[in-house]
Order: sequence, then C-alpha cells, then structure tokens
Amino acid sequence: MFKTALRNVLAHKARLLMTVLAVMLGVAFVSGTLVFTETVSQASQAQSRQDLRDVDVALHAPSGNGSGAPVIDQKLLDKSARVPGAASATGLISGFTGIADKNGALIGNPNSSNGGNYFPGADGKDARYPMRDGAAPHGPHEFALDAGTADKAGYKVGDTVRLSANGPVHEQKLTGIFTTDDGGVAAGGSIALFDTPTAQKLLGAPGGFQQIRIKADPGTSQTALKSAVESALPKGSVEATTGKQLADDLGKMNAKRASDMQTYLLVFAGIALFVGIFLIANTFTMLVAQRTRELALLRAVGASRRQVTRSVLTEAFVVGAIASVVGFAAGIGVGAGLRALMGSMSGNVPEGPLVVPMSAVLTSLLVGTLVTVLAAWLPGRRASKIPPIAAMNSVHATATTKSLVLRNTIGALFAGAGVAVVLYGTGGSAGKNVNLVLAGGATLLMIGVFVLTPLLSRPLIALAAPVLRVFGVAGTLARQNSVRNPRRTAATASALMVGLTLITGLTVVATSVQTAIEKQAVASLKSDYVVSMAGPVPLSPDVAKKLRTLDEVTAVSPLRQSFADHTMLTGVTGKDFDKVARLDFTQGSLGTIQGNQVVVDSKTAEEKGLHPGSRFPVTFADGKKSTLTVSGVYEGNDLINGVILDNATLAPHEKTADDSRVLVKTKDGATDATKDALITALGKNPALSVADKQEVTEAIAGMVSLMLNMLYALLAMAVIVAVLGVINTLAMSVFERSQEIGMLRAIGLDRPGIKRMVRLESLVISLFGGVLGIGLGVFFGWAAGPLISSDMPTYALVLPWGRLGLFFAAAALIGVLAALWPARRAARLNMLTAIKAE
Repeated sequence: MFKTALRNVLAHKARLLMTVLAVMLGVAFVSGTLVFTETVSQASQAQSRQDLRDVDVALHAPSGNGSGAPVIDQKLLDKSARVPGAASATGLISGFTGIADKNGALIGNPNSSNGGNYFPGADGKDARYPMRDGAAPHGPHEFALDAGTADKAGYKVGDTVRLSANGPVHEQKLTGIFTTDDGGVAAGGSIALFDTPTAQKLLGAPGGFQQIRIKADPGTSQTALKSAVESALPKGSVEATTGKQLADDLGKMNAKRASDMQTYLLVFAGIALFVGIFLIANTFTMLVAQRTRELALLRAVGASRRQVTRSVLTEAFVVGAIASVVGFAAGIGVGAGLRALMGSMSGNVPEGPLVVPMSAVLTSLLVGTLVTVLAAWLPGRRASKIPPIAAMNSVHATATTKSLVLRNTIGALFAGAGVAVVLYGTGGSAGKNVNLVLAGGATLLMIGVFVLTPLLSRPLIALAAPVLRVFGVAGTLARQNSVRNPRRTAATASALMVGLTLITGLTVVATSVQTAIEKQAVASLKSDYVVSMAGPVPLSPDVAKKLRTLDEVTAVSPLRQSFADHTMLTGVTGKDFDKVARLDFTQGSLGTIQGNQVVVDSKTAEEKGLHPGSRFPVTFADGKKSTLTVSGVYEGNDLINGVILDNATLAPHEKTADDSRVLVKTKDGATDATKDALITALGKNPALSVADKQEVTEAIAGMVSLMLNMLYALLAMAVIVAVLGVINTLAMSVFERSQEIGMLRAIGLDRPGIKRMVRLESLVISLFGGVLGIGLGVFFGWAAGPLISSDMPTYALVLPWGRLGLFFAAAALIGVLAALWPARRAARLNMLTAIKAE
C-alpha cells in the first residue's frame, strides 16, 4: 500500500501542484516569521550589549521623583568618579531635538530625534561618538551632528543649522560630524550633540544629569563596583544598576517585542494555512473520486478500510513533507525580505546576521505535514467507506440523503447558536465577558456557515441564472456545473469566504473607528488651529504666550495635563476655552471655568458618582489638597478628557508648566496666510506642528489607513491561497469532465464557448464566496460595535460602500483570473481523445 501511495503521488504530480503551493506558502509565512523575529531579537540583544560595552554601573535618579527632572548633580558625578574601582564616570543628558533641513522641515523620524551632551574623557574625546569631520562642539552656539542626518540634509562643517531642543528654536553652528551605531539613528532619527553646559540648558537639566555611567578599573567586577558606589554615595540619592543588568533588561524588552510581533504574524500565517485546508481537502476528495474504481479493486483483492485510508494519508504525508521542506527554504527568504521591508519602512531594525532557529525547522516541517494529513483524512475515510461493488458500478458516489440532512441540521444548529450568542453579546448582558462571548459566537457562526455552504450554494447561485442566460448555452452549463457538486463548490468558495470575511470585518470596524475619531476630534474644536510638538515631548508655555501677542489671534487655550488621585486633570485657559472648544454636555453646562469650578467627562463622573453641583476632594501633584465643584458632565474624547479646570488653579501645583497642545482661534479663520503668519511668529520651528481641522482629520485617517493597509498585506497570503484553490478545483474538474467536454465539442460547442463556460463557472463560484464573505464581514463588524463604543461613545456603524463594492469586484476578478489556465486547457482538449477518456 505504501508503494501504491507513492506511485499515486508521482502519477498526479500536476494535480497535486496547487496543494503543494498552498502548503508551501503557509509554511513559508510561518518559517519566515520565526526567522525574522529571532533575527531581530538576537540583533537587538547584540546591539544592547554593544551600546553598553563600556558601562559597568549606571546611576539614575530614584524612581518616584514626580516630574522626572534630573536630581544627579555635579557633586554626585565627581564622587562617582572617585569611588574605589571606578576608572571613569560619564554624565549623560538627553532630550528631543529636531533638526531642520535647508527648507526648514524636520529631518527624519520625530520619535527618534534626540539631543545629548558630548562628554570628553582625559584625551579630550568622547569614545561613543568618533568625529568623522570637524571637531567637538564648544560653547553655547555650536553643535555636532550624526553623519547620516548630515549627509541626508546636505550639511557640512561650518554650516548654520536651525534646530529645536525641547521646544524653542535655535540657530547653531555645525562644528563636527560624527559616526554612531545608535539605534535611534538606525530608526530614521538623528542625534545632535552639545557641550555639557549647553545641553543642560537646552534640554531642561540645568546643572544636572539624567544618568551617570561608570567604567570599572581592570580586575574590578560590576557587582563589586556597584557595592562600592552604593556605599560611597548618600543613601537614596541614586539607584545603581550593573551594565549586565541593563543589557539583560533591554534584551528582555526586545525579546518581548519580538515575541508580540511573532504572535501577531503567526495568526495571519495560521489563517493562510486554514484557508489551505479547504484546497487540500478539495484536491484529495477529487483525486479519491477519480480513483474510486481503483480503490474498490484494492478492497476487492483484500485491502482493508484502514489500509485504503492509510494509503490516502500516506500520499498526503509525502505531499505535506515536500511542501514543508520547500516552504521552510522559501521562509528563510521571506524572513530576510521582512527584515529589509521593516527596515525600509521604520528603520528600527538593527543590523545582524540572518538567524535560522531550530524552532523554525521543526515547526515548519511539523505544521505543513500535519495540516496536509489532517485535511486529507476525511476524504480518505470517506473513500474507505464506499462498498467495493457500489464503487465499481459508479465512478461518482453521490452523498446519501441521510448524510446531507444530517450535515444541514448540524450546520443550522451551529449557525443559529452563533447568531444567538453574538446577539446576546451585543445586547450588553455579557458584562465583562463580552469579548469571550462575541468570539465564541463568531466561531460558532463561521462553523455553521462552513457546514451549510453546500445548501446555500444552490439558491444563491440560482440568483445568477438570469444573468448567465445572456451567455447562452455556455452560461447555462456554467450554472449547472457550479451546483453539480455542492460540496466541492462549497469548499472552493469557503476558502475565499474566510479571507473576505476578515478583510471586510476589519474594513468596517476601521472605517467606523476612523469616522468616530474624526467626529470626536473635529466636532470638539471651535479653534482654527491645533499647535503641538512633532516629537514625544510637551510644548513650552512660551508658545501660548507668543501666540497671544499676535494680531491675527483672538483666543488661545493651552491644554495642560496632570494627575491627581489617579484622575486626569486637563488645565485650560478658562476665559478663552469656550471660544476654542465645543463639548457635548450630558448634564449641566460649561459655565465659568475658574477657581475651583470644573467640568468632568462622563467616564470620570460615573467612576466617582459626580453630577452638577457635586464637590469632591483632590490631592495635586505637589501633595496639596483642595475641593473642586462640578458645573457640568461632558462626553470625553481623545483630544479633550478628564477633569477640566483653569490653568491658574492647576499651575501653582506643577513643578514645570508643560502643554500637550495649544488651541488657537484667529480673526480670519483657517487660511494659508494666517497659517504662514503663525509659523513665522513661532520662529519656523521644525519641531512644531500647526494643523487646521482638515489636517487633524487627515492625520487621523492616515494612521487608520496605514494600519488597515498593513492588515490587508498580511491577509493577502490567505487570498492567494484561496485563488490557488479555485484554480486547482477548476483544473481538476476539467480533467474529471474531459469526456463531457469532448462530447460538447463534438455536438457543436466551439473552443470560445468552452472557455466561456469554465470562466463563468469560476466567476459564479468566486462571487458566491464573495457574497458570503462580505455578508459575514459586515455582520461581524456590526457585532464589534459594543466592544468599541464602551470606550468611544461616538462610535457608530459606518458601511464603506465603495470598498465593499471593490471587494465584490475583486472576488469577480479572482474568478476570471483563476479560470484562465483551466479554461485554456479545457478548450485545447482533443475532442476524440476526450470522448474515449475513462
């Protein structure tokens, strides 16, 4: 039986090709994911060790110091350098620093654009930053720049460059260009270096340091040096960590990121493999059907049912093993491609050799083989159950009425239970378990639809009959062929249905979320402009002060955020706030925000049991207590939320006055001239963003679209496998119907008619899968509403009709493209040879 199985594999190489491709693609995705994440993880760890190679002990301010302002002063640095066993001590300062190009625009990724201090050793050089050109910066008007950024902008030593260090814009002379392997620069950012006094002033650390790094004398261990430092320095003044511990912590953090990314990518690889199951099951079902007489003869000469099943599974094992090996090899290339792609998109991928872990080898071989064998088990079991005499008398053993009734009953029960569970979850009765309830309901519904697909195929495909009649005999034959074997049609359409369900559901949810966010952000703004920092740092209060002096500006309100008793406080300019913001009040009104009069968002009001007229105590960041009075309750959003109070009330309790953004109302509204005036007044600062409502909306839409496009790219693998399934089913169906096609040719159907018949059959099957997928996707998108609306009150279902139409058109295109080769093959059959075919 084993030899028979091998001969069958060799005899059906062409018909098994699509199965091999489907499994290979899924395995390549799995293998590539494991190779990519392991490569990134090991490269990140190696980079962490490289960055900390000269650090034996690091000192930083004790945790829980509130504002995070440096508390390590020069005296502690000097004491650290004199600790027994210490060879040298370096004081570090860092902060956001944006560099402008020659057109005034920010260079590179704002989240990785940093500034720091050049800290020379005894030789007058900072070993971290070797100078390629020029010299180190000295004095308040000089700085050095990393080589990548300098080359990108076309800067050279001696140029005057505009930059923004933690807010204000400055013009500095470029005295040096240095090389670095810093990960931030690799991520598309930049590094600007100043001498230490200048860095302390520009980066908000006058006279202090954020961290001290100590290098040990030869022969002194990191642990011994840490103990000596802790003994020599005042208790509680700093926290000490060994360089090894720092590297280990960074390694764990990078490993966690890689693990999260791996899980995310493997989910989509699993979807592709799941779709491949339909293709594999279809292939082996058709192969078994074509060999029914052969299998019956084996039974007649003594083969048992188990032997017949094992022969089919052996074929599947060989096919799965071959596909897994090829998929693993292709996965190494996928891993290298993913690293290159991620590097080009974000730059945040460290350099290092490609790593092929043993887990990738074992997982690839195991997953591919198991998926193929499991998918082939049901066709093999079904083949073994056909009585030999019945099989010899009929090549096509049709399903019994009993089996179809049982299948439809089970499918209806699953689908009904799934719909009921989903409706229960959306009704709000599931409480905290709503996620699990909806996931369970969606799973039951999908299973039910899979089982019912053969039943659904007849009425849905029948709807296309009027259109197909337009194509004459070819159209009529195409409709009859598509419903001739409902199980086969169902399996082919189901593969496409899975991909379109996920794509449609994600699109519906993303479009609805995008609309809700835009509604929140834009509807809550009366201001013409929102001013914010491009990087991850707060605005300087000088921005709001400067804007108030402009003739074009009629109202300004900075938004300043703080926490009190774990409650978000949002400070505003009370007298101007109603001119720049529009809040949706559920209780009370805005009133006058001044003194202890505040308004709270509905979430905070619900948590604290507040309503208009309520008084509640707060403990500010400086430890002082007060009592606030509520005048209204509003619906919060991503732009404005928490307890809103006057900045005059909040500011005395804050060590630093940092704004998250500034809302600006102008005389003439949002015009190009007004915007240019604001940008010019703010010094053409490359780190500042001045955005009108339209630009705020576009930024939100851009983020959602980027996320959605990434998901589309990951789901494309599942759609490709589904296309292979359609091609494979049609190709094998053409082979199976060779005699029939020959007869059609003989009685007058020409080659174009044969091609048209196969193409229309493919089109009908693909559209059937498209209708099911889009319908389920819309339903699941609607069902996700309660999960999202609990955190986003403005969320409402929005159907993107344009994209849904594109998905339906894509399903049709898939059907047309998938039929090209099978249709051509069918049309080229020799009619006399085909008529004689068994």
